Amino acid sequence: MSQSTVSQSYYEATARERVAGLLDAGSFQELLPPSARMMSPHLKELDTPAAFDDGIIVGRGLLGGQRVLVAAQEGGFIGGAVGEVHGAKLKGLLERALDERPAGVLLLVESGGVRLHEANAGLIAVSEVMRAVLRVRGAGIPVIVLDGGKYGCFGGMGIVSRLCDAIIMSEEGRLALSGPEVIETTKGVEEFDSRDRALVWRTLGGKHRYLLGEATSLVEDDLGAFRAEALALLGRTPDLSLEAIEAEHAFLGERLRRFGECDDALDIWAALGIEQPERLPVLDTPTFLATVRGKRA
Repeated sequence: MSQSTVSQSYYEATARERVAGLLDAGSFQELLPPSARMMSPHLKELDTPAAFDDGIIVGRGLLGGQRVLVAAQEGGFIGGAVGEVHGAKLKGLLERALDERPAGVLLLVESGGVRLHEANAGLIAVSEVMRAVLRVRGAGIPVIVLDGGKYGCFGGMGIVSRLCDAIIMSEEGRLALSGPEVIETTKGVEEFDSRDRALVWRTLGGKHRYLLGEATSLVEDDLGAFRAEALALLGRTPDLSLEAIEAEHAFLGERLRRFGECDDALDIWAALGIEQPERLPVLDTPTFLATVRGKRA
């Protein structure tokens, strides 16, 4: 069953609204729903509010009639940060893929990284998710990331995302190892001003990640656009061969050689041969894609 053609912002939607808008209508079956009360055992001890689903929705459904497993992080709960239960639900979903053999696994990421309240437990959980992603891909099942939420995708989940087969981003999405505030705290405001929104988005945002070759696709901030692109990428065959890994390393080495001395994303865009790079941030997505065609790293 197809979805409504009414436009709905991915950025503004909650995790549950994103799942509902992405999958075929009425097809989603949640695993470990809020009624299961799978809550973090650590937050109560720290007098921190908990959530009955621990900030992540996992389940199965249909996308264009094809069976998929899906996980959606809720940025509105502790910034989508990963703790013990949160990570266990995500790992469990990935392991289920090995048994159910879906057409793909969709990760609707929105996370600041590891939950500081749970430190070591969160770090272990993220490492287990990383291994699970690679096992799923090794079994020939594509893992596709969707990134377009308010809180971006940073830390451990940023690494997880780059381990996957494809990343779909909107201009509003952000992807990095460290978030703006973390960079500013450790390196100083002179290195990176987290309050400079223009700097943050042109450095970490979807347009720049697409130009660097880290995001597979750039779509408009619309649930229907994310759905269409996810459906198009379901046929992608995972490649974990030595040749593919060596090619990725060569690509990264060449990128560092070309852009290692650049001080700003604007410098990189100019080095890519894009005329008037300063206008890219204000272009709508279709115009942007037309402008940078053939210019990606």
